[in-house]
Amino acid sequence: MSIQSTIEAAASTLTPSLARIALVVRENPSVVIDNTINELAAECDTSVASVVRFCRAIGFSGYAPLRMALAAELGKEAAQFSARGAYGSEISDADTLQEAVSKVAALELLAIEETVARLDFTVLEAAVDAIDGAERIILYGLGASRFVAEDLAHKLLRVGRNAHIPADPHEAVAVSVLPTASTVAIGFSHSGSTLETVRFLETARTSGATTIAVTSAKDSPLTRAADHPLFTEVRESTFRAGAMVSRIAQLTLVDCLFLGVAKRRYAETVDALQRTGQATRALRG
Repeated sequence: MSIQSTIEAAASTLTPSLARIALVVRENPSVVIDNTINELAAECDTSVASVVRFCRAIGFSGYAPLRMALAAELGKEAAQFSARGAYGSEISDADTLQEAVSKVAALELLAIEETVARLDFTVLEAAVDAIDGAERIILYGLGASRFVAEDLAHKLLRVGRNAHIPADPHEAVAVSVLPTASTVAIGFSHSGSTLETVRFLETARTSGATTIAVTSAKDSPLTRAADHPLFTEVRESTFRAGAMVSRIAQLTLVDCLFLGVAKRRYAETVDALQRTGQATRALRG
């Protein structure tokens, strides 16, 4: 995982003083390179000791190793994206629409690349095995994560799999508590701490279902409730409420899961897609 993605994923679990540092670094990673540890502490309204704790929280022994590693990462990314004219600081009010769109596109491309590069294929294979052998697949997420859950459910239904999305948190817990044989429960949450989604996955696991999590947070309640956790690598834009980059990364994992399931029964999948496509073609006008 890149340093910036690590900070993004860890932000929600940090103490207030460390979270302030994370916020400043996420908005402008160059602040670490351009400032001494004392200057960064002052800018974040915290202590030097807190900056050291922040470094350790994201896997570094101190400030100097973080500066060196982040400088290398930013240099690599600047070279990678400079040709596209999209790499740089966060989206700002001064950006033109074209500049803002280019920055979002760069972040989304980076999210796809980092998510696939860091993907644990052993876990992915286990998740595909579970879905392929399931008699019932329950998917749940809230907000933008619900749209991602719906996308996977739609794909699975198109190839004849019994996929279901509960309508609300109460229904999610109700259906997940039923001890139906060969059930797989899949929870989607970028933060990994959405209470309703965590409760859904915990209940399903307690009831004997195989559980899969799609999240960016490795140390999170959702991850701990999952038999097979799959992780996105994401750096969200300023407009996090729109869940733009995180949604794209989650959809990447959805496509990986679906491709894995589809390949297990290749001929059957192709036939199902052709038949369902023909059945709906007449409705398109």
